[in-house]
Amino acid sequence: MDCRIELMSTPTFPPGAKNIFLFTVFNALSYQIILSSPMILYAKSLGARATVLGILAGMTPLLVIFQIPAARYVESVGYKKFIYAGWGMRVAFISGMALVPCAGFFLDRTTQLILLLMLLFGFNLSRGISSCAWLPWMASLIPSELRGRYLLRDAAFLNVSSFAIFLVVAFSLGADPKAWQFASLFAFSAAMGAMSLVFIKRIPEPERMTPIRTSREPVPWREIASHPPFRKLLWMNCAWSFAYGGINTFVVSFLKTEVGLSERVIMLVSSATFAGGLCSLWFLDSRLDRFGSKPVLTFSMLVWIVLLGAWVCLAGKLIPPWLSVLVALQFLMGLTASLVTLSNTRLAMVIVPEMGRSHFFALFSVVASLTLGLSPILWGLSIDAARSVRWAWQGFEWNRYSLYFAAVALMFAVTLRLCRRLEEPEAASLETLLRDILKKSTLRFWLRLWPRN
Repeated sequence: MDCRIELMSTPTFPPGAKNIFLFTVFNALSYQIILSSPMILYAKSLGARATVLGILAGMTPLLVIFQIPAARYVESVGYKKFIYAGWGMRVAFISGMALVPCAGFFLDRTTQLILLLMLLFGFNLSRGISSCAWLPWMASLIPSELRGRYLLRDAAFLNVSSFAIFLVVAFSLGADPKAWQFASLFAFSAAMGAMSLVFIKRIPEPERMTPIRTSREPVPWREIASHPPFRKLLWMNCAWSFAYGGINTFVVSFLKTEVGLSERVIMLVSSATFAGGLCSLWFLDSRLDRFGSKPVLTFSMLVWIVLLGAWVCLAGKLIPPWLSVLVALQFLMGLTASLVTLSNTRLAMVIVPEMGRSHFFALFSVVASLTLGLSPILWGLSIDAARSVRWAWQGFEWNRYSLYFAAVALMFAVTLRLCRRLEEPEAASLETLLRDILKKSTLRFWLRLWPRN
């Protein structure tokens, strides 16, 4: 009797997929200098106040709104050409930023700051327009069975690269950086951006691009927004974005202005955020699929409230700003921020109905980005308005930063309440998730150390 074994083909990444991850690496080495702590520190060196720092932080998510008008041109231009053109413009703007510190010989600090804001606006505008092609490009290349693996691998490359560049920046800036050191960092960012263009060119185009079918019927945005599970998710995202929007920016400002840390130490402390983000992949493992997004979001908000309580105590001078405490807080902030991002995206994929899915995701992205962009501007205005507040009470000092961290903690409490109202089919309870965490982490660790006869 003839027996035949039919081998089922396992899905694999398309040829040239390694260039996607190499692009992620070099792109992170570039934009982490321009859009995070190094740029905040340079703006502080030019005398930027909290409001200006809020504008710097809010510019990137605010300009994401240009994805909506740009999306109609992606299919006709092509994914690769669209991304390549936008990233090429970004590199040009970064090159201009590298010249701003050198202009200190004939421009005052205020003029340099204005010029920097103009270049950052151009950078973020080109990013906001061109980034609308990235996810459709990846969705057309990566088989559906491998998209989860792709996201986890991409996140790992991103966090490792970001951690590495923060260490490089820390030792490049030193304790008292000069203008030429910032200029060198921005030039390095431009070089890494140019290298990322090389790998964009090597990523394959999809074999066949499906044209977008348009309809003359108006999109029922009100009905989409009023879909009960989706409406609750939108409200939760608005609260989360408003609370989280300025955290990283104003933590850096606090460490520089109030604690008096050098640029090198601030960058080393901030690098722990990406170590935490990398560990979130281990923490989630299979928990996200087994227990659902809702308990992970609820757990994350509880941790955020505790973390903000610690920052309140630091700003109020109840806790000394020991480096070990600062590193632990940054690590946990990176961990929980990554948990929220991954579980939030998964929940949107679960509750969004199949009909009108693209419009649901467009509204989901734009609402979160707009709130994330406005948040640091409003927080910055509030911090500047409370600039003169100094009120000691029972050994605790209420000042602009302790008030800011306390207000953010209240917003996380509101977000926690909204998390409890989320609708997710077959989601486990928070108690079940906590029991699993305790069982598979602390208890297992102690059991391994327990002496055996």
